[in-house]
Amino acid sequence: MEVHYRVRRPIRLEARFRVQGFTLLLGESGVGKTTLLKALAGLLPAEGTPYGGLPPEKRPIGYLPQDLALFPHMTAWENVAFPLHGKDAKAKALALLERVGLLDHAHKRPRALSGGQKQRVALARALARSPEVLLLDEPTSALDPLTKDQVLAELIALIRQEGLPALAVSHDPALAGMADWLVVLGRGRVLQEGPPDEVMAAPGSVEVARLLGYQNLFPARVVEGGVVVEGVFLRLPLPPWARPGRRAWLGVRAEEVIVVREDRPLPRKTCWRAS
Repeated sequence: MEVHYRVRRPIRLEARFRVQGFTLLLGESGVGKTTLLKALAGLLPAEGTPYGGLPPEKRPIGYLPQDLALFPHMTAWENVAFPLHGKDAKAKALALLERVGLLDHAHKRPRALSGGQKQRVALARALARSPEVLLLDEPTSALDPLTKDQVLAELIALIRQEGLPALAVSHDPALAGMADWLVVLGRGRVLQEGPPDEVMAAPGSVEVARLLGYQNLFPARVVEGGVVVEGVFLRLPLPPWARPGRRAWLGVRAEEVIVVREDRPLPRKTCWRAS
């Protein structure tokens, strides 16, 4: 799915990118991630494709906001049945809860459910609309830090099981490894997109590198066989564009710093960016 939207309020934003499988839109707070989701859902005035000009109720979209927006006075099945109509609404809602593994919790209210269970109820309600795409706003924001990876992995597995493309927005680079496609959003525009492994290995700018978790970035000068950083020569494999005399940045992510025994070679993972 190709997405191209222009937003003027509450911030100016133009974004063009692909949604492919489970897609993560990564960016700092305030750059317009949630604004873009709301524009796609028709909840903010915007121009673009797909679904441009359609009212929210006509857009084939399943939207999971940050707070999930479950009705606290309704049971799980009543929440799922809310967008459904007809005498078989309850049967359809129960079938959807069974698909997400929550049939045994159908008669519980949200306060009796865990964070992960609430997410699955919200997913079942989104699926009740027979959407073409799912939109997830900060899917880990309300989860316990100790369990968020497991809960999100389960949620992504359910989404993939449904065969639906999904667009999730987050400021957490740790989620990139779970995605099929990664889009990095800067202020007002898309900075880079592609398969997560490729984007993580070769960020297109210092700004992208920082968003991906490269907190240790050092100005360097390319020389034959490596680089010079603060007067120290480092022998490193160089990317094709790196020619002696060019300026670059040497990037190291904290999780890539390891300690090994002296008699073993040290593996190197290096982020390179041209100045």
